[in-house]
Amino acid sequence: MASVGAVGAAAAVLPMASSHAATACAPAWSASSVYVGGNTASQSGHNYTAKWWTQNESPATNSSQWAVWADNGVCGGTTPTTPPTTNPTTNPTTPPPSSGTKMAAAPYLFPGWGNPPAPATVVNATGIKAFTLAFVLASNGCNPAWDGSTGLTGGVHASTITAIRAAGADVVPSIGGWSGNKLGPNCSTPEALAAAYQKVIDTFQLKAIDVDIENTDEFENYVVADRIVDALRIVKQKNPNVKTILTFGTTPTGPNVHGLRLIQQAKAKNANIDVFTQMPFDFNGHADMYASTIGATEGLKNALKTTFGYTDAQAYSRIGISGMNGLSDQQEVTTVETWTRIRDYATSKGLARFAFWGVNRDRGCAGGGVVSECSGIAQADWAFTRVSAGF
Repeated sequence: MASVGAVGAAAAVLPMASSHAATACAPAWSASSVYVGGNTASQSGHNYTAKWWTQNESPATNSSQWAVWADNGVCGGTTPTTPPTTNPTTNPTTPPPSSGTKMAAAPYLFPGWGNPPAPATVVNATGIKAFTLAFVLASNGCNPAWDGSTGLTGGVHASTITAIRAAGADVVPSIGGWSGNKLGPNCSTPEALAAAYQKVIDTFQLKAIDVDIENTDEFENYVVADRIVDALRIVKQKNPNVKTILTFGTTPTGPNVHGLRLIQQAKAKNANIDVFTQMPFDFNGHADMYASTIGATEGLKNALKTTFGYTDAQAYSRIGISGMNGLSDQQEVTTVETWTRIRDYATSKGLARFAFWGVNRDRGCAGGGVVSECSGIAQADWAFTRVSAGF
């Protein structure tokens, strides 16, 4: 999703403090000051070094493995109490765009699974303008293929893209997902992975790609996760007008440790990711899905503010929600009314992306359980898609 944000005139970026001796304390940390990677500060008798841009994050409480501050140990001696108020000769790296770009709502559609509907039927009934098409996987090594077996052209996915566009909508391919043989682990270098992404972009003349990073093989495998971030940086450099989306799981209060690290690596590697999308469901069952979705989104907003130095508005404009309509895998219930409230929240905050899993399930079957062709609750056909179209 970019780089460091502008700050108010009252905030100062602190230069590196020089130490007179091994135990000398750096200038005292100030909540109103801006620190960038390598800056030092002291608090409560310890020296700390900032790992990336930060403001108003106490070193004493933000110095764990994935936190912004590194604890350099005990310090002593005289500590200046007032930080400098002038900017250094070199400012932080390129400031971020003032906001992201809002995309049309794009619920997931999975050809060949769950009695997939004809795109024109759904478009005509709901007014939806885009679909996220699942899933691009790996075939014979680092080769992109729909479902990992059918190549990119000549199959049901390619014909579905043609039908979507003929109906007046567009498509965002989703690369990855929870299961299957994925490109991230199979492409041995960022350059090879970027080339696989590029093949998908070129084949379908895309405006956006969604990389759905999940499970232990990608999301929790930091070598692979970093490879994905590096590859997306390359894609963005070659295709500045193509939107790059990272989609990943969450807790009810925001990204878990893997999600936080993913965001921090996107910043550290200057990947310029356009949209960070969370999947707010599967919270161990029976959650208040509205409250949990809002809590997760607000947590992501705060993480983006901390990492990139965004304002609230800038952070919201880089966020997506990708829910699960009806019954989730863990029997959580999102009703049409709840989804409408979530949509209204997303719209009011200026979020960039709005999706759900999936259109195949957007049909009623009360008591039907978690199945592929309906939502498991009583609803009108395409009700969630119709609500989403109002995003």
